[in-house]
Amino acid sequence: MQVIVITGSTRGIGYGLADSFLALGCAVTVSGRTPEAVEKAVAELSAKHTAERVFGQPCDVTDFEQVQALWDAAHVHFGKIDIWVNNAGLGHSQMDFWRIPAEQIQAVVSANVIGAMYGAKVALCGMLEQGFGSIYSLEGLGSDGRKVEGMTLYGTTKAALYYLDESLARETKGTPVLVGALRPGMVLTDLVMKQYEDHPEELEKVKRIFNLITDRVETVTPWLARKMLANDKNGACISWLPWWKVTARFLAAPFRKRDLFE
Repeated sequence: MQVIVITGSTRGIGYGLADSFLALGCAVTVSGRTPEAVEKAVAELSAKHTAERVFGQPCDVTDFEQVQALWDAAHVHFGKIDIWVNNAGLGHSQMDFWRIPAEQIQAVVSANVIGAMYGAKVALCGMLEQGFGSIYSLEGLGSDGRKVEGMTLYGTTKAALYYLDESLARETKGTPVLVGALRPGMVLTDLVMKQYEDHPEELEKVKRIFNLITDRVETVTPWLARKMLANDKNGACISWLPWWKVTARFLAAPFRKRDLFE
């Protein structure tokens, strides 16, 4: 049985991945910043799947000791960790970079970059010691070089993850640990919707595009989970929505009606 640890998995894509891995017969450690959120997620997942395969551990990924404690608790509980997913992160409302408060810049960079680095360090050390394992980080807007107005902060953090993932894959070459990246594409989550909470009129403008290229969590995460379980290539980038699929969706738009906001 494969054992998975997912940071930031009490909601959104992280929760969807936990649900998907459990559906595939894996054991999963769920984590989030508050004990209440973790308890709620564990209870929901345990009611849906085998409770013995669900474990929870609170973790603020910006605190290295808590990240180490997450590894230690999961490893003690299940005896091993096969896959570690750096999913925890923060978004922000779409706005010019210079208008973002300094404390928000620090929070987003700490969660998205420092958190992933802490997770990678802890997981790498643990997996090298146990002799196997895979580490994946969720990339996103910015990882492929695209620029979107008002998303400089978020995009910069994801560009950093691209460099981190590529570099770690090189460093781990020849070791029993695989490092890869996940690109889920545009997924309709709280993180995405937060960009428009102060500008609902902007959401109305982009709904048509969203309906073409955005997907629901329950559509994307089962595919990602299966790909991670099947992957045996170091440096793999598992991408749900590559450019050719985006092109196909635009070509099919006149014949395919979708409304994700129903």
